[in-house]
Amino acid sequence: MQKLMGLMRSAMERYGMIEEGDRIAVGLSGGKDSVALLAALAEMRSFYPQTFNLTALILDPGFEGKEADFAPLEQLCRNLDIPFVIKRSQIGKHIFTDREEKNPCSLCARMRRGALHDMAKAANCSKLALGHHLDDMAETFLMNLLNGAVIDSFAPVTCLSRKNLTLIRPMIFARESDTARVVRNGSLPVIKSECPVDGKTERAEVKQLLNTLDRKYGSVREKILKALQSGEIAGF
Repeated sequence: MQKLMGLMRSAMERYGMIEEGDRIAVGLSGGKDSVALLAALAEMRSFYPQTFNLTALILDPGFEGKEADFAPLEQLCRNLDIPFVIKRSQIGKHIFTDREEKNPCSLCARMRRGALHDMAKAANCSKLALGHHLDDMAETFLMNLLNGAVIDSFAPVTCLSRKNLTLIRPMIFARESDTARVVRNGSLPVIKSECPVDGKTERAEVKQLLNTLDRKYGSVREKILKALQSGEIAGF
């Protein structure tokens, strides 16, 4: 946990993610990344220079037409003294049954983001913390490059002026292995995704490509981060 919090603090301070009195919503999907983010932010409340409040947002996409069991996440939030909001949706049905999308990930991500944004505003939060980490950033960078010939990725901080909401990604310097270790060592609950294409997406393929490049060239994800920072691209 100490390593993850140190990496998070570096990112939070470099990009000015948190200001005094911020009300921060945390997107809690139940995956290891969002669970580690919530636990780390909860602990950082006690020592971070700026005081902030947290609210966990749990969005159920309704995959396979079923309501997910979020009882372990509810108990985690209670243990961490964090209020939580659960919203059930028909996103899964809309994408996989009504539209029968052949490439569902982009639309699903867009719909889930929109729902989370609305939940954050309804919870009176001005910022939404997302569990994206360095691996996610590098994968997005590579997909943008290969598919659209664009040098870009998601930014550490994104201001949505129309919604008066700021998205922050405190784990942008952390590796996926860091979040996995925090969850494992802390025996934190993880909810398995019921998405029909989980693990079968282009992102999964790009992850393997990055692993192959990493074995040959070393620290590829970190090099992508440094390139974005030196080029001042996408708010890095």
